Amino acid sequence: MRLTADADSRLWIPVTDSLGWRGRRHRKAAIRMLLGQANAALGVTERPGSRLGAWAMSQAAPLLMRRAAGRVLVWTWKADPELVVAMATVQTLTPEVRIARASMPMDYDDTVSFSNRWLGVGEKLVVPMPPSPATPPFVTYTWETATHLVTLTAVCSDRERFGTLDGALDELAGSIRVADELTGGESPDVLRLGPA
Repeated sequence: MRLTADADSRLWIPVTDSLGWRGRRHRKAAIRMLLGQANAALGVTERPGSRLGAWAMSQAAPLLMRRAAGRVLVWTWKADPELVVAMATVQTLTPEVRIARASMPMDYDDTVSFSNRWLGVGEKLVVPMPPSPATPPFVTYTWETATHLVTLTAVCSDRERFGTLDGALDELAGSIRVADELTGGESPDVLRLGPA
């Protein structure tokens, strides 16, 4: 099962297929932001080699995502790549995944319904002020199909600017869909079958 989305190219830079020099700056910025947030959450100060580590990860990330074969899609905010990183994933709904979802803290029960044209009604969780000051604000969209869990998570580096991205994130989440291994005709919404 693979994911696809219609991310607005005026707002988002795709990291998933940005091999080589294409998208390199945005990959590095996104990874640097995520590493910085992880270090802050763990209470670790940035090490001198962190920039080299971000560069190395930015070179490996597209190859790893390509190996994921469409199960992972990642974008950065075009105007400021270190502001927000959004990642969509699809995983099989195993009993372990169901248990993990049921065992989430009560803070994560404050969801609202979010409708997606292709995936149906799912849940949206917005956490603008996480309990720990070291945790960045984030929003998560989830949909359950009969066999899979589709998730879009966006992490923001700036608490004050987080709310300004709500509309763009909703639009991105609304465009995510599962890509079947079928080729369509002139429109992605229409599948034309040849005569029997």
